[in-house]
Amino acid sequence: MTLPDGAQRYLVGGALRDELLGLAVSDRDWVVVGATPEAMSAQSFKPVGRDFPVFLHPDNREEYALARTERKSGRGYHGFVFHTGEDVTLEADLERRDLTINAIARADDGTVMDPYNGQGDIEQRVLRHVSDAFVEDPVRLLRLARYYARFAPLGFRVADETMALVREMVAAGEVDHLVPERVWAEAERALMHDEPHLFFYLLREAGATGVLFPELHGLFGVPQPIRHHPEIDSGVHTLMVLSRAAAQGASLAARYGALCHDYGKALTPKRILPGHHGHEERGVAPTDACSERLGVPRALRQTARLIARWHTHLHRISDLRPATVLALFEGMDAFRRPERLNDLMAVCQADVRGRLGFEQRAYPQVEIATRLFDAARAVDAAALAAQGLRGPAIGKALRTQRIEAIAHAQQTQTNA
Repeated sequence: MTLPDGAQRYLVGGALRDELLGLAVSDRDWVVVGATPEAMSAQSFKPVGRDFPVFLHPDNREEYALARTERKSGRGYHGFVFHTGEDVTLEADLERRDLTINAIARADDGTVMDPYNGQGDIEQRVLRHVSDAFVEDPVRLLRLARYYARFAPLGFRVADETMALVREMVAAGEVDHLVPERVWAEAERALMHDEPHLFFYLLREAGATGVLFPELHGLFGVPQPIRHHPEIDSGVHTLMVLSRAAAQGASLAARYGALCHDYGKALTPKRILPGHHGHEERGVAPTDACSERLGVPRALRQTARLIARWHTHLHRISDLRPATVLALFEGMDAFRRPERLNDLMAVCQADVRGRLGFEQRAYPQVEIATRLFDAARAVDAAALAAQGLRGPAIGKALRTQRIEAIAHAQQTQTNA
């Protein structure tokens, strides 16, 4: 498949950036100079762009975007007028991009176009905006924070002048107009990076967490008992927990649960500080509010609210009565969705280790909970039905036998 006559393609964006960094490249994006939408369609490229012309290659499905310029026309992410045409140059297209490391292009003959010194910033490990137009698109703040979370482990820092611009963006109210779904889309990707807490720290430094993640923002400055939390600050602790969850290779649901697990501490009555009795129940409502606002997928939001509600039960599982242990398993809906218990255990282990000086602390509760759950799950409901039990009688007998199984497992452990 060939391009229209007179058109030239260039490899751009993340594929070229990651290649220069020596990272694996999965998807390649191309910009096309000197073509029209009609000419691309005539060559069997499939149009997919809604705001500006983007096409899929008919054979390999790679994205080909026509070179374009943009002009600010209103607030927020959608407040732009785009122009594409055969007269738009590669340099003009690269100028509208967010960071210099993403504003590099390479022609098919190997010639590299780097008008904004992206290669130099890669060598110097700097995340720097291309132009002052950066402040016009609030999504760029989220992308900057995500890039920081991804590339800081490689030594990258944010340029001072870029931080000044993002603070200006927040002060001007641009982030107030972000579509919540875009906030979640960037947060979801950031959560799966090796250092996801850096995404939220950069947003906080920019002054944006109060708008974008008010539940997290409210935790900073809230004290905890120094004996259990040498880091003291609830916000610092929360992001330490998220960091530990990532280091453990936790799932997306567990990482989001780690972010939300202590939201209730922001609502603790001042008279009982630095204690936080009851923060579990208080944390359900703000966790739900955060999930609802951002449009978090249903499975993740349910897991997060249950982690907020039940996490301290797992911490105390050695001291719980068998009936309370069963209530924990039932509350997590673990018999139908055992992955939820796995996510809870991952967050709780990270919760204990996400404290200053506690990073290597033992957490036997995971082994204990696993053993007790296996004992309860081994009770056979089908066998009860075979005994002639029906309806509510099966449920009652099942609970009784599960409690007995948990009690037996606890006693066995005590005698071991």
